[in-house]
Amino acid sequence: MLIRLDLESNEPIYIQLRNQVVEGIAKKQLHPGEALPSVRSLAADIGINLHTVNKAYQQLKQEGFILIHRQKGVVINPDGVPQADEAYMNQLKFKLHPLISESISRGLSEKEFLEVCSDIFSDFNKGGEKYE
Repeated sequence: MLIRLDLESNEPIYIQLRNQVVEGIAKKQLHPGEALPSVRSLAADIGINLHTVNKAYQQLKQEGFILIHRQKGVVINPDGVPQADEAYMNQLKFKLHPLISESISRGLSEKEFLEVCSDIFSDFNKGGEKYE
């Protein structure tokens, strides 16, 4: 999996890295039990601070996407990603709320918003490139 970070973005690098790993899992480019590079190795490979990689890995671990073993290193959760539950659905609504309100403010209809969501969802199901 190719990691692409935008060092000029307002989005923190650790969030970009976290999102890239989640995207790799969603597009089935990363599989349960598959090893990821160590914190040091990934930091050196992409030229960022190892604390940034560690922060992304810790967040992924807390969310159940990866496991960190002393002997095995960092692996995609062999049991798969935890399924959506009520807490996840509440978090999803919380994150979508400002996007929907901004879309409405900018004149998007519900149909247009849902079409954008549908296009992105389809892109992930095809395993294609990130929707831009």
